[in-house]
Amino acid sequence: MIPLRPLGVGEILDGAVSTLRAHWRTVLGITLTVSVIAEIGNILVARHLLPEPVEIDPAADPDEALRQAVDALQSMLVSLVPIMLIALLATLFTTALLTVVISRSVLGRPVTLSEAWREARPRLPQLLALTFLVPLAAVGLVGLGILPGVLVGGAGGAALIVVGAIAAVPVAVWLVILFALAPPALMLEGQNVVGALRRSAKLVSGSWWRTFGIVLLTTVLTTIVQMIIATPFGVAAVFVDNDGLGDLFSAEGPNFGWPYLIVTGIGAVIASAITFPISAGVNVLLYIDQRIRREALDLELGRAAGLPGYTTEPPGGAPGSG
Repeated sequence: MIPLRPLGVGEILDGAVSTLRAHWRTVLGITLTVSVIAEIGNILVARHLLPEPVEIDPAADPDEALRQAVDALQSMLVSLVPIMLIALLATLFTTALLTVVISRSVLGRPVTLSEAWREARPRLPQLLALTFLVPLAAVGLVGLGILPGVLVGGAGGAALIVVGAIAAVPVAVWLVILFALAPPALMLEGQNVVGALRRSAKLVSGSWWRTFGIVLLTTVLTTIVQMIIATPFGVAAVFVDNDGLGDLFSAEGPNFGWPYLIVTGIGAVIASAITFPISAGVNVLLYIDQRIRREALDLELGRAAGLPGYTTEPPGGAPGSG
């Protein structure tokens, strides 16, 4: 699937897509199942749990406008919590299963959905902890940055929030990228949570900007793909939901119902089923690339795949050998 040497950005992206093509039954079986369950959860949350959006009065005085803006921000953050939890759980299962599939694909070995599940299942509790730990740490850093402004309140508090966010967000991004390779390290090396974080920091150290660039590029590309797929469904959903269409330009805004949620949900499932394996594939291949560059993992991969000429076994072992 990939050449056994340090990989370029294009080779990492191509390798992720090649995995989707070569093992499409297993990959789509994983991503479609997870995406459908996650989207059903999102639809139920959107319909029954999310608070009504806060109305903004354009004629309000400055103090009232600021209060409305803060209320709207709080409402938005509350709305994001259940959606983010569902997204993290979906990421957990797709990461676990696709990491196994991709690591076997590198060795030229097919794997079924049941085999991937059997191998990934024992690592799920630790991967769950890791999946929540890094985002919570990043959010906590941003929260600490904006906390003084929240406590002060008023116009001065708003300025402090902006300054705090400007200072905290880069640190949070640095932390997320530093630990970006922890999931494959945990899944493929048998590391515990702390060991996986340390392993990722070691592999990313000295290559932070390259890792950041590849992660950012992958995020941009998958977002574009998701928008291309989801936009037609979103437009169609507006016209399918007659009640929402009638309210689209009303003062209160649209009030979309089940037809809108179902049609947009179908688009989201298709988009996720395609982009999930690309993101997971890039992450695993980036991990393998860093190990090739630092630990000569290509020798172990060649030996494990039975290729002629690969007889030297470097320390660390091949992906999945732990």
